[in-house]
Amino acid sequence: MDIDFDKLIRLQNLDSEIKHNTLFLENIPRLIEDIDRKIQAGSQAVTDAKEKLAQNQKKRRDLEGSVKDIKVLIARLKRQLNEVRTNKEYTVFLKEIEESQHKVDGVEEEIIGEMLAADDIEEDIKTAALKQSQEHEDLKKDQVMLVEKKREMEAKRDRLIREREDLLPLIPSDQMKLYMSIFNKKNGSALSPVKGDFCALCHVRIRPQMLNELRDKSKIYLCENCGRILYWAAKPEHKT
Repeated sequence: MDIDFDKLIRLQNLDSEIKHNTLFLENIPRLIEDIDRKIQAGSQAVTDAKEKLAQNQKKRRDLEGSVKDIKVLIARLKRQLNEVRTNKEYTVFLKEIEESQHKVDGVEEEIIGEMLAADDIEEDIKTAALKQSQEHEDLKKDQVMLVEKKREMEAKRDRLIREREDLLPLIPSDQMKLYMSIFNKKNGSALSPVKGDFCALCHVRIRPQMLNELRDKSKIYLCENCGRILYWAAKPEHKT
């Protein structure tokens, strides 16, 4: 009985395309999640910068409160200075006033440092917000393209499955059983063309007698090395 290798080859091609589509479709949710994470990361960068500014502002308020408290202390010390009765007490008060004023100077320098830092943080916020806006738009476009691609691939997969279902009844059951057995063992690759006297997939040379019989397409032969169904791949005719 002649073997209709064309149908087996078509079945192999359909199964390969279905497998490719299925793997792609299975990967799409992860790709969409990756995009969501990138969008969230951009938003988080803005949030972190704003939180840093809030901490900066709180620290400045705390420092300004400290300055106010120290200045109140200095004012009280100066009033008490007018009431002292001895030079020793006068010297002690002067020293405490001087030390307090040094503290004020030091804290005010910290405040200036925080003010300068706030300028840098506000610039960081602007930069992060601009980057977020630009990336968000691009990432959303990528998501839309992925969703559209998913629809296209689903439609193609469904069409391929219907075509496969139409093809199956046309293949003898014994050939189908052999095909599926090898297909499952060889990770979806049940057939191998013979090219240049070799199995195209494992590159083992085919015996001359087997080559002649493969050309007749009257019997199924398996590669003696990889176990796949061999078929003769006719060389394309060259136009002159």
